[in-house]
Amino acid sequence: MIDPQLLRDNPDVIKASQEARGASVAVVDEAVAADAARRSAITSFESLRAEQNAFGKTVAKAPKDEKAALVQQAQALAAKVKAAQAEVSAAEDRFDTVVRAIPNVVLPDVPKGGEDDFVTLRTVGTKPEFDFEPKDHADLGEHLGIIDIPRGVKVSGSRFYFLRGLGARLEIALMSLGLDRAVAAGFEPLITPTLVRPETMAGTGFLGEHAAEVYRLEADDLYLTGTSEVALAGFHADEILGVEDAPLRYAGWSTCYRREAGSAGKDNRGILRVHQFNKLEMFAYVHPDQAEAEHERLVGHQEQMLQDLGLHYRVIDVAGGDLGTSAARKFDIEAWVPTQGTFRELTSTSNCTTFQARRLDIRYRTESGKTAPVATLNGTLATTRWIVAILETHQQADGSVVVPEVLRPYLGGVEVIEPR
Repeated sequence: MIDPQLLRDNPDVIKASQEARGASVAVVDEAVAADAARRSAITSFESLRAEQNAFGKTVAKAPKDEKAALVQQAQALAAKVKAAQAEVSAAEDRFDTVVRAIPNVVLPDVPKGGEDDFVTLRTVGTKPEFDFEPKDHADLGEHLGIIDIPRGVKVSGSRFYFLRGLGARLEIALMSLGLDRAVAAGFEPLITPTLVRPETMAGTGFLGEHAAEVYRLEADDLYLTGTSEVALAGFHADEILGVEDAPLRYAGWSTCYRREAGSAGKDNRGILRVHQFNKLEMFAYVHPDQAEAEHERLVGHQEQMLQDLGLHYRVIDVAGGDLGTSAARKFDIEAWVPTQGTFRELTSTSNCTTFQARRLDIRYRTESGKTAPVATLNGTLATTRWIVAILETHQQADGSVVVPEVLRPYLGGVEVIEPR
């Protein structure tokens, strides 16, 4: 959740963030009022409890003939204390409900606006040109015998697929390359659970406006994760971490599941937008002062991967209205997809500042000895979707695809994927 002290001392900052997101400003005033009511209820309760404790001592010292009347007064006072305690609980629940409806406060440099109002920070590489009519990745996959969409649909329905032969090995190669690089950069690899409890899913901010995208197993009250970010964020819930000296960095490998509830009719062809895929996610717990530098560092790892895969891409600064609940700033990297004549998102990297850590109670110890929430960041280092850009970018006139050199050692030295 947002910082309650910031809400109290400078609600205008939160209102400006809401405006940048195109979200409700009125909810900030509701949260301020709920906070004031909560603190007032706590003050009244503590005052009554102190009065009760003092009166209890008076009763204990009173003569026997006065005790009966005093006990009746004590009982009446106890009832008031109980009622005041109930008011505190109700006020705290109200405050928690309202404040959890406010997404993370965006950082000052985040562009205002919606999905189309991003700012392009840089464009890298050369746009692929062909002296033949290029095939899209679905046709290439079928021609090469490495992607089987009809059988995926037959087995599981729309937006499912099989990766076959070198297609399956290509995905594993991508993930393995990313993992090797993550480990070399100091990330500890984790194979994460893909089913999590509601408190973990809610703590990462995925049960708000994006709840429709999440699969839920009602019988077990568990959620299927759409990214290992969820499990990685919950990994250190309710803990105090030693991030004062160095960040804690993890690379989570998992299968991911997304309902794609809001994308009917979009990208139905191929494997660009599917219900199940694999992903390697970087995740970092850092001192809040180091969060912005860590954000740039994660983007650097992603860019090196895309450059070595020979992809033409751009890095964009996502506008406030297109940020998820938890992100204070997000950089997307979009690769050029030749047959679509446009850039498509391959990675997202988010600085979630202290938002998730507050919800999940993840802290570090300050110089004063007190604790404060850490900052969390996440970013994709490899995923199934990258195959789309790799196949289309590196295709040849005969329908074969040149394997990027960095992937060849993971494919037993295969240099070209030939039609089956």
